[in-house]
Amino acid sequence: MLSTYLFYQDTCEAAFNYYAKVLGGKIDALMRLSDAPPSDMPPGPPGREKTIMHARMTLPGGGVLMASDTPAEHFHKPQGFSISITVMDPAEGERKFNALADGGTVTMPFSKTFWAKGFGMCVDKFGIPWMVNCPAEGM
Repeated sequence: MLSTYLFYQDTCEAAFNYYAKVLGGKIDALMRLSDAPPSDMPPGPPGREKTIMHARMTLPGGGVLMASDTPAEHFHKPQGFSISITVMDPAEGERKFNALADGGTVTMPFSKTFWAKGFGMCVDKFGIPWMVNCPAEGM
């Protein structure tokens, strides 16, 4: 099974709450640094106790999205990939695309293409790149 693991700069919890609402996902785990036993984790920098050390979400259709917050000195802006979502209904695809693009940047507006009933690309307000695809018949 292939799963996606994302790193955020202290916005993991907000992002997962937003994705659960927009994508209909269920947050299965949301563990904070303060939840770890001291014997299992070295103490982190002061002020990071409430940041997320691991989050897991189950998405409709069986997808899994995992993530955590990472300290600023270890954070790298996401690039070279997109999370791709396939939605069969174009109206639902456009709704999800618009919600993901809200507060972010549209790279390619959601519209009909030769391969899809609807397709769009965006970077959400948390800096994560997305593609929403509603495949054409037979694709």
